[in-house]
Amino acid sequence: MHVLIIGAAGMVGRKLTSALLAAGGVGDAPIEKVTLADVVAPNSPDTTIPCDTLAADLSAPGTAEKLVTDRPDLIFHLAAIVSGEAEADFEKGYAINLDGTRFLLEAIRHQGTKQPYCPRLVFTSSIAVFGEPLPAAIPDDMAHTPLTSYGTQKAICELLLADYSRRGFVDGIGIRLPTIVVRPGKPNKAASGFFSGIIREPLNGVEAVLPVDDTVRHWFASPRAAIGFLRHAATLDTAPLGQRRTLTMPGLSATIAEEIAALERFGGAAATRLIRREPDETIARIVAGWPQNFDARRALELGFAAEASFDDIVRAHIEDEMGGVTART
Repeated sequence: MHVLIIGAAGMVGRKLTSALLAAGGVGDAPIEKVTLADVVAPNSPDTTIPCDTLAADLSAPGTAEKLVTDRPDLIFHLAAIVSGEAEADFEKGYAINLDGTRFLLEAIRHQGTKQPYCPRLVFTSSIAVFGEPLPAAIPDDMAHTPLTSYGTQKAICELLLADYSRRGFVDGIGIRLPTIVVRPGKPNKAASGFFSGIIREPLNGVEAVLPVDDTVRHWFASPRAAIGFLRHAATLDTAPLGQRRTLTMPGLSATIAEEIAALERFGGAAATRLIRREPDETIARIVAGWPQNFDARRALELGFAAEASFDDIVRAHIEDEMGGVTART
């Protein structure tokens, strides 16, 4: 199997690459080649499996065609600019999040005109496709009502994925990721970045800014769970999906106050004192329109799984990113 990961230099892309190479295969199929692409060339992994790393801007004409020339069997499309940046830069958001996806789908379709070609395409969407008014728990058949440009771009891509799959050009599956916490590394431009920052920084003895109220509720899963979603989507029988090719992933509904309580259980009162409350009206407005809870029974019935408590999420971060040690210990 030849695996192509687009967006491989990002946090999820790096973790997915490591997990796939460690496993050596996808389901029962051994991995014979990996191609890693991003706007900045990903680092070459330490592996005996043949691996190409490429600097590639998916929104640039001709890039998608080059990426699928070797006809990869499995494509993970993770590339996107995040919510805050897509809202701040309208043209960039549509160029990368929408045009890049359509270029990829078209490149795959044109490959199939030469000889039969229908790769599995795993696309990362977002719960930002939903917006107010919302029920207490969003069901699988909820209509898309995005309230941000990022959510709109992802919603359009979900429709494209379904249509190209219906026509037999790709075997597509979209996964709407919860907000992924705790993200390792430095903060990014996502409006949701503070959800990770108020855990990550205090656990390392560093101050973090909280721009919204403690009562804000949101939908979460860990990076560990996200990699599990992607790997499961790669091997899932897509026949039961029918024309509804995108699934809301399971997660955990929690408030900021519940996040902070979990932080204190692992980092003590010294950690929670490092959270500085600094209201930001722009971020608060964006977050206020985001979903808070889901009934993700369709994904659960298909075998996807996530954490059951915020303690599980914090514990996964400490184990995976901090060697099991916090500033407190």
